[in-house]
Amino acid sequence: MYKSTLLNAVQAGAVQLRHYFNGSFTISNKEGINNLVTEADHAAEKAIIEVIQLAFPDHFILSEETGEIKSTSEYKWIIDPIDGTVNFANGIPICCVSIGLEKNGEMILGAVYNPFMNELYFAQKGMGAFLNDKRIHVSEKDTVIKSCLVTGFPYTYLDSPNGPIQVFEKLIRQGIPVRRLGSAAIDLCWVAAGRFDGFYEHKLQAWDSAAGFLMVEEAGGKITDFEGNYYSPYQPHIIATNGKIHDELAAYVRGEK
Repeated sequence: MYKSTLLNAVQAGAVQLRHYFNGSFTISNKEGINNLVTEADHAAEKAIIEVIQLAFPDHFILSEETGEIKSTSEYKWIIDPIDGTVNFANGIPICCVSIGLEKNGEMILGAVYNPFMNELYFAQKGMGAFLNDKRIHVSEKDTVIKSCLVTGFPYTYLDSPNGPIQVFEKLIRQGIPVRRLGSAAIDLCWVAAGRFDGFYEHKLQAWDSAAGFLMVEEAGGKITDFEGNYYSPYQPHIIATNGKIHDELAAYVRGEK
């Protein structure tokens, strides 16, 4: 029932994305420049939460726009109603609904759905990762110089040594392709599917990565924070790779290369 509720919830959110996409809707701004929230975000979030609460009214919910709906349940749903809101607001179809389900602090299910590309990613702890019901695996590239990478930049720039711009510059000056799609959830799914070999970002929230990091793990990849510790979506730093380039990419991100 957890899986069916998860899939119903991402579909409910996607209905709202389709409804508003390239249409007329209100847009406002959160903290930082171009950190947008739209009428569609709120509509998708409402639809998602309704599906979850109908099935599991006592579960904890953490969602980007609403925040926490607290409970003492061992289950927590982590929701991003539109990951890639700037893309969505500009009619760019690289955006998605992303939902992860935790049990006692461990991510057990994740789904990421881009309805504009008809790509539904699903992962279950210990059971693998799938794109439209077909099992996916990370790539086999074994060096960063041969890799295709993806990253993102925070809306509030981190003025710290070896920050996102510095790492980006180091990589591209060596001729390493680094893309910036504008949706961390899709970035992670594309690492899981072998389209990218690695992803790093300096400042994410739990709803950005909750579903996607499980996708990478279940596709055979590796995810840590910048220091190589086991990844938690409740801290900001992430490196996700096929595993083969992980230590080398981490050295770039930490400023050791």
